[in-house]
This record gives sequence, C-alpha cells and structure tokens, in this order.
Amino acid sequence: MVAIDPIYRDFKLEINSRAELVALVPALRAFARSFYRNPDEADDLVQETLKKALGSLNQFTPGTSMKSWLFTIMRNTFNTAIKRRLREVTGSQQDIAEVGPSRPASQEWTIRGHELETALHQLDPDFRQAIMLVCVMGVGYDEAAEICDCPIGTVKSRLNRAKAHLLEMLGEKSRDDMLEAPQQSLPQ
Repeated sequence: MVAIDPIYRDFKLEINSRAELVALVPALRAFARSFYRNPDEADDLVQETLKKALGSLNQFTPGTSMKSWLFTIMRNTFNTAIKRRLREVTGSQQDIAEVGPSRPASQEWTIRGHELETALHQLDPDFRQAIMLVCVMGVGYDEAAEICDCPIGTVKSRLNRAKAHLLEMLGEKSRDDMLEAPQQSLPQ
C-alpha cells in the first residue's frame, strides 16, 4: 500500500477547495445582491467574503457544504458592515437607503416585477434573507437554517411571514391572485 504524503494531501485539498470556491462565485454574487441595491457594494461584499474565505480556508471542513460556509461568511460580513455604517451615520440616511436587494431596472421588467422588487426591499432583512435563500437561490431549509444561524422552524416561519407580507404589500389575497393579476392589469 502506498502512503500518501500529508503535505501532498493537504495541498490537493486546498486546490480542490479553491476550485469549488471559484465555481460558487456566481451564487455569491446573486446572494450579495440580496443585501445591497448598489452593484458595486454587492461586488465589494463578494470580494470581502472571498478574501475572508481564502484566509481561513484551513478552517473549512472537507465534506461539508462550501456554499453554506461561504454564505455564512457573507452574512456575517454584511451584518458587521451594517453595524459599522449605522455607528458612522450622523444624520445622512443615503447610505442606509442603499442597503437592500435590487437590480437596475431594464425594459424587460414588467410593472408587476417592479412592484415585487419594491416589496422585497421593504421586507425585514431576516424575512428577505429567507425568501432569497429558499425561493430564489433554491437552498434547502436545513442549509438555510445553517446559513442564518437559526433553527429550521425559524426559517420556515420567516419564509411564511415573508410570503404573507409580500402578498399584503402587493394587495393580493393569495398566490393565485398574484399570478393572475398581471394579465388583468394590462391595458386593453
């Protein structure tokens, strides 16, 4: 039996981890956009997350979800940045107003899409995070709970409350009404 050199094994693990990290950059960018309206700030959050992840790659446990690990780093980095901003703001609300999910409006967006986007901005950050993770990013409840550092039941509760708030903000009684509304609101 051939013994594998521990240095080689560690090097191979680091190379594989770095490759997995690079493959997750698009998911990180999408998740960062759920935190910031400004694309530059979202990119800065991705960069800071990658910097922290690379600096502590030796703390990542192989065989676990790197995506969850990176999303947790991003969430913590965002929370720290917001706390720092709130301490620094001395009356100007402009910086705080830029925090939240968004994409630049394009001609393809429907009026309903704009309404939904606006409603998402107004959600409590915990509710918005649950919606983004589970409904937009397709993360499972267990992984979302790990990322949010809360029980699975809390994620489910936040998700249900977020959906209820969105329906209320959009003036809908149910999801079925919301799906039919764009057809009814088109000019004849």
